[in-house]
Amino acid sequence: MRLNILKLNTHEQGFEKKLLNRIRIKNTINIKAQNEVARIISNIKNKGDKALISYVSKFDNFKIKNIKEIIISKKDTAKAYKNVSKTQISNLKKAIKRITDFSKRQLSASWSFSKDNTILGEKITPINSIGVYVPGGKASYPSTVLMNTIPAKVAGVKKIFMVSPINNIEDHALAIVAAELCGVDKIFRIGGAHAIASLTYGTKNIPSVDKIVGPGNIYVSLAKKIVYGDVGIDNIAGPSEIVIIADKSNNPDWVALDLFSQAEHDELAQPILISTSQKFLNDVEISIKKLLPLLLRKKIITKSFNSRGMCIKAKNNNEIANIVNKIAPEHLEIMIKNNKNLLKMINNAGAVFLGQYSPEVFGDYCAGPNHVLPTSGSARFSSPLGVYDFQKRSSIINISKKTAKELSKISVSIALAEGLQAHALSAKLRED
Repeated sequence: MRLNILKLNTHEQGFEKKLLNRIRIKNTINIKAQNEVARIISNIKNKGDKALISYVSKFDNFKIKNIKEIIISKKDTAKAYKNVSKTQISNLKKAIKRITDFSKRQLSASWSFSKDNTILGEKITPINSIGVYVPGGKASYPSTVLMNTIPAKVAGVKKIFMVSPINNIEDHALAIVAAELCGVDKIFRIGGAHAIASLTYGTKNIPSVDKIVGPGNIYVSLAKKIVYGDVGIDNIAGPSEIVIIADKSNNPDWVALDLFSQAEHDELAQPILISTSQKFLNDVEISIKKLLPLLLRKKIITKSFNSRGMCIKAKNNNEIANIVNKIAPEHLEIMIKNNKNLLKMINNAGAVFLGQYSPEVFGDYCAGPNHVLPTSGSARFSSPLGVYDFQKRSSIINISKKTAKELSKISVSIALAEGLQAHALSAKLRED
């Protein structure tokens, strides 16, 4: 397949329209998949383990007769450790420490203040239990385990359960070891919509949880949408995105590979390069064409660039900031001199990587901040996954007799304006 990257210039006619058309994802509703997911959820809700056994055999690439077979045992975990090197374990532990250290800084604590013997505040408590969905199939994702379980553990979540379509221990050994190191209470070898339904409503062998986090395919995403409200969810993740702002002081090969790092995820991933230097944009395109044939996932990368990639020539930092804030990218690399000045102008980005020695890949695995980030422009109103997503707040209100008289008059006035008589009478009783 021939590489054909869209090239835009901020001063060309219709630039903004072309930009918006490129960053939009055409969301076509898959009615067939939606109906199938709804049936699966209904069956799990009504039939529990009996339905789960049939779905595991149908969708998870291994046959079971006894539902207990889906539970990763201590023996399975020991086998996983035998398939993982000491170096891999050491590196996992280093990543865990960095992510834990960062997460601890996000902890919120209960607080209150008092005035006229009235106390107002918030009580902060952890969510009791969560389910973590970790994709499986042909690949193992220990980083997904780390990023979704560590902030929950730091928040004080009491029970953490993991689901993943693990068809054999060997191929998923590192994810299993990561789960054990992060304190996951139990792993279930299931995936897809039936895993989400099982965590939501519970079965005889799988406990229901309060919140489900973690990425998945279209069936997982649809299932999370349907069960939301019966259980909390993190988000509905879209394709990976990266915007790189770079100048001629950078090595074009480095920039090309940073773009590849997200493009290789998915044919709908979006790699975007912005520069004030046309020569540098040309140099990076040369590097892309030079390095692309060497990569195993070159077909996926090519489709990603052809369908959603862009090289954008901008005049100055003001134009660049405006573009970035419109895109609201999941990942943003700023590889220019005085990058902190440009950072001040950026309001919408999931994670920002400053300087040529801060590639996005470090954020994926071990820098410290979470790699679960808002996608599809949702960085305009959403934040990275963090400890705060596993804590909840209860308002504390303790009104003194003196303050009650004052609040009574205010409340009666507003309640009567809203036509709520019982509200007004309840407030008025506290007036004397």
